[in-house]
Amino acid sequence: MTNTAPRRSLRTSLPMVGATGTGSHKTCTYKCGDDCFRDVPNTSSNETFEEVVARAVSRRGFLKAGMASVVVLGAGGTFGSLRDASAQPLPPVLEPPSDPLRAAGAKTLGFTPIEPTTADAVVVPDGYDSRVLIRWGDPLFPNTPQFRFDRQTAAKQAEQFGYNCDYVAFMPLPWSSRFTNSSRGLLWVNHEYTNPELMFTGYDPDNPSRAQVDIELAAHGAAIVEIRRPRGERWFSYRRRSSYNRRLTAQSPMLLTGPAAGDPLLQTGDDPTGTQVLGTLNNCAGGVTPWGTVLTAEENFNQYFGKLEDVSDARVSAWHARYGLAEGESGRKWERYYPRFDLGVEPHEPFRHGWIVEVDPYDPEYVPRKRTALGRFKHEGATTSLAADSRVTCYLGDDERFDYVYKFVTAGRFVEGDTAGNADLLDEGTLYVARFDVDPVGNRVGTWIPMIHGEGALTADNGFASQAEVLVNTRGAADLLGATKMDRPEDIERNPVNGGVYINLTNNSSRGGVDDGGTADPNDDRFFPQEDAANPRAPNRYGHVIELFEEGNDAAATRFTWGIFLLCGTPDDPTTYFAGFDKSQVSPISSPDNIAFDQQGNLLLATDGQPGSIGVNDAFHFVPISGPERGHVQQFLSVPVGAEACGPEFTPDDQTLFCAVQHPGDDGSLEQPVSTWPDGAEPRPSVVSVFKTAPGDPRIGA
Repeated sequence: MTNTAPRRSLRTSLPMVGATGTGSHKTCTYKCGDDCFRDVPNTSSNETFEEVVARAVSRRGFLKAGMASVVVLGAGGTFGSLRDASAQPLPPVLEPPSDPLRAAGAKTLGFTPIEPTTADAVVVPDGYDSRVLIRWGDPLFPNTPQFRFDRQTAAKQAEQFGYNCDYVAFMPLPWSSRFTNSSRGLLWVNHEYTNPELMFTGYDPDNPSRAQVDIELAAHGAAIVEIRRPRGERWFSYRRRSSYNRRLTAQSPMLLTGPAAGDPLLQTGDDPTGTQVLGTLNNCAGGVTPWGTVLTAEENFNQYFGKLEDVSDARVSAWHARYGLAEGESGRKWERYYPRFDLGVEPHEPFRHGWIVEVDPYDPEYVPRKRTALGRFKHEGATTSLAADSRVTCYLGDDERFDYVYKFVTAGRFVEGDTAGNADLLDEGTLYVARFDVDPVGNRVGTWIPMIHGEGALTADNGFASQAEVLVNTRGAADLLGATKMDRPEDIERNPVNGGVYINLTNNSSRGGVDDGGTADPNDDRFFPQEDAANPRAPNRYGHVIELFEEGNDAAATRFTWGIFLLCGTPDDPTTYFAGFDKSQVSPISSPDNIAFDQQGNLLLATDGQPGSIGVNDAFHFVPISGPERGHVQQFLSVPVGAEACGPEFTPDDQTLFCAVQHPGDDGSLEQPVSTWPDGAEPRPSVVSVFKTAPGDPRIGA
């Protein structure tokens, strides 16, 4: 719809609400099992990202009178200075002779940014419109009955579009047309989790019924649906009769492949081979491979399992605790009906989740593969890039407070058109974890540390008897290797234009205090570092975006340089930073989550947590990464009340942008709704297509 939200200045000071800055408590309950209200599972002594930045500042002599200037890395190792928009005088800073990224060609965007809003609608700029493409419950097959909210069953849900759409991938039909075809393709959509209080009238979280649990299992997973754009139009509709349409659920058979497949830790009573598993859980973001498959990331799987106290093996129990599994019943209580979610019955079942899953959307008979070589943790995404020698690099984030940034590099090389040779590339290669550091003269450098059994600390003496164990307990292995603690690494993606790798750090509610939200006390076992001069915010309610350049601009490199691209928040907050751009002109932004790039290399950031941190709906924001507009954050879209803005995804011609509207109406219930989007009745997670209606250049943002 056209923007009808009330106008107000982008410099308006916005309210700060919510306990953790991540949204409502119900979001925490059903998305991650209340992780923010539990102890942080990483108790290693590794440095935090903030400590590394503090060392960088002190070594360069920037720390003056309790203030510091944050430096930002440009191409070729040149640094630019933070410009505080406040009236306070700045301390001495290192002035670079030039900023090659800012000096590059102009990247001015061609739309008027929308104002932050709390409207119960999808709001886009003047000259644009949006249309719902598909919503929760829409039938995917000819014989699937129409969605009836009060007559839902698990069998129906398994043939309907699932709940809480997240990652979106547009896969042109056929894959070989991916550079030229923007009118017909397959839409892949993750269904991350369920909000049962918005699915069932009178839902009792203490006593879910078997029928409700079965519907929730069927609403998880992913959907594949064929979509077409009518000639002369920029919006899409889906084809119910397509032979490509498919649903994957929490009950779908899948294979475990790679170095950990078959290991005793992956064996259960139902699967003594350790190679077959039912379902995929909590699928957040993802990626697409060069050979045309989708990678879907299993994130907060810990919340589905209960009764950690019943695990008799001390090592297994400790590994589960490192991943946030808890004692007592799970919040969802699925273990009452399905013993595989009861840790006392199947203590190894959680080891079969938390992987990257590969699916061929063009083959309806393809059995999904959980690729264990890419490690096991709370995967946010899995975006790929080709190295100089055609090996495939996959960037990975572990979405947890004080956890790590990873990448995987295949052993084999991608060959265009070699279907058989490319099929299992992700089963062999090297997993790396990032250490962000500072060299003796203060330059920001980093190392990708290989996670190989027998090298460094990853030995039997330190609790890792094999490469399989390194991959099953990836977090524990990274702890030993001295990786840098980060503030919830989420989506990580390499820019196709400048080669930079952009890392979203959503927030960290525990920095500067104790992880239960109490008063900071250095003598408390749960104490976390205070703010420092370069990152003067505790807790980190707003998040960061990091800009990383691989050595030689090669995705397979083992060294890199890095800098801070954004310190998110409101423009009038003196601690925020927007790549050196004038803060009086930027849109407020908080909790960066998903990433996309248009064909010009402009960054598009999706947020997850603005309602709880700056008091407005979540959104899409465009940010040029080069030219005089570098760092100019401009809000492009806002989602309805209670919703998270997911996706985002462009068609190859940049004329359509997809947005997945997740959990509209969150923090309400069916009895007391806070949203009725999109149909004026029960809120329904949906995917919308956004397109330009104004004359001129039809590309989004142009």
